[in-house]
Amino acid sequence: MITVIGEQGGREVVRFGLGHGADPAGSLLAGGWAGRPLSVTRPRPNDLEIRYAVEPASDEARDVARAADAQRVPRRGSSVTSRVSWDEDLTEADAAAAVRHQRVAAYGVVSSDRGLLLTELSERTNAAGRWNLPGGGIDPHESPEEALLREVFEETGQRVQDIALLTVLSGHWVGRSPRGRVEDYHAVRVFHTATCPAPTDPVVHDVGGSTASGAWVRPEHLGRLPLAGSVAEALRAAGLPA
Repeated sequence: MITVIGEQGGREVVRFGLGHGADPAGSLLAGGWAGRPLSVTRPRPNDLEIRYAVEPASDEARDVARAADAQRVPRRGSSVTSRVSWDEDLTEADAAAAVRHQRVAAYGVVSSDRGLLLTELSERTNAAGRWNLPGGGIDPHESPEEALLREVFEETGQRVQDIALLTVLSGHWVGRSPRGRVEDYHAVRVFHTATCPAPTDPVVHDVGGSTASGAWVRPEHLGRLPLAGSVAEALRAAGLPA
């Protein structure tokens, strides 16, 4: 279970369970609160708490959030509408059989004197050849910071420090997993900044997984690469070009 908590002046003013497919900051805004993430913790195995510093949102911001939440887009070749993105090749029968799956993952905007650390997605993913930030799923016993340390080393062989929470982003779509199963998929991504004091040539230790290779990339060269998913939004949150 994911719980979103809003604090104002050190006092809790709002708390709710994050619904399947919902965005935590967007849900806060629709409820009248503008928030800045403070912490993401795991109070118990399989539970996560996302804590925000909040203040009352303007009427305009709330109206925008509610309009975005209510927006419904027709699926290609169908009269069905949804706020969720769909793989184009899915049939109505596929969609009806979709299995709900929620994945919480930790990622890092890792910098060093060699640039920014990126990972190339492998053929085992649905975005092979695109470049991602290092990271991956948080195990039930791990904090986001512990997961980030583990994933960065598994995917690139780098040791990082100075980990700080950056932002929390959410994605929701219906599509085929790499194993072929149709999933109603909710991705909750916890992004951090971190530094690598002794960068080396990246080496993938988790061979056969989702990472094909890693590289240090100068910020001014990021625009030359095909980036995966929410990478651009995370980079903008860190003040980097995307």
